[in-house]
Amino acid sequence: MTASGLAVGAAAGLAGGVALGADSNPPRPESGGQRRFENKVVLITGATSGIGAAAARLFAAEGARVAFCGRRVGRGQAVEREIRAAGGEATFIRADVLVETEVRDFVAEAVRRYNGLDVAFNNAGITIQKKLHEYTADDFDRVVGTNLRGSFLAMKYQVPHMIRSGGGTIVVTSSSNALATDANKAAYTASKRALVGLVQSAALDYAADGIRVNTLIPGTTDTELVWRAAGLESMPADARQVFLKQWAGSNVPGLGRLATAAEIAAFALTLASPEHPYLTGAQLVIDGGKTAHA
Repeated sequence: MTASGLAVGAAAGLAGGVALGADSNPPRPESGGQRRFENKVVLITGATSGIGAAAARLFAAEGARVAFCGRRVGRGQAVEREIRAAGGEATFIRADVLVETEVRDFVAEAVRRYNGLDVAFNNAGITIQKKLHEYTADDFDRVVGTNLRGSFLAMKYQVPHMIRSGGGTIVVTSSSNALATDANKAAYTASKRALVGLVQSAALDYAADGIRVNTLIPGTTDTELVWRAAGLESMPADARQVFLKQWAGSNVPGLGRLATAAEIAAFALTLASPEHPYLTGAQLVIDGGKTAHA
């Protein structure tokens, strides 16, 4: 799915009038009472909305002490309050993964506050979509700096704590664009494909230290990142949801719908859990069949 294609479809849908009242609701993942992360310390980057925020809620619901970062203070504090109101433990710490000192300080403060580090979910990411020659160098650097360098910096400061404690698990969010992509995504695709290589190498670097590192490869997910890229942020929420359902039914191979943030987050928990101790250096796809389509 392309955000540019969504934008064109959105314009047509709005011009013709979007009929409200559409179709099925996707399943909502629940913890099912599992406590796989009881008293574990979990760090998440990019968790003020979308997949990261959903993961923070799910980790906390399974007993984790969650420290998470992002740039939007108000949104981060709101997620923290929501988790605490539900009986979970979470702390928002403002940090921008483009800034090395902020990443270092985020990890250090989280470890100090919760006395350790067991799981890291490095999820922060952005996209800027245009033809390759239309990118400025700053555009390109911002996407690669956030998506690729940001994950490198996070791991750089997370790994020593895990080594000292005898191991841990790291999950990094890539994208189905790492496997099959579209026009206008050169920077995003380059960064997300590079993450796969980064994770594979890191998995070999730290296997002997008891640290497992895996890549999560989601398909297009119903999040603010997609709305912004497609120019749908200003569309009324009900109309946007109906449009996305209609568009995905015709344009997303396989399940014919977008993923929910909670569905992708639930898979991140699976990869981070102790259930699969032989899993490392892998790229695990959850895309509703998108990349199976020829």
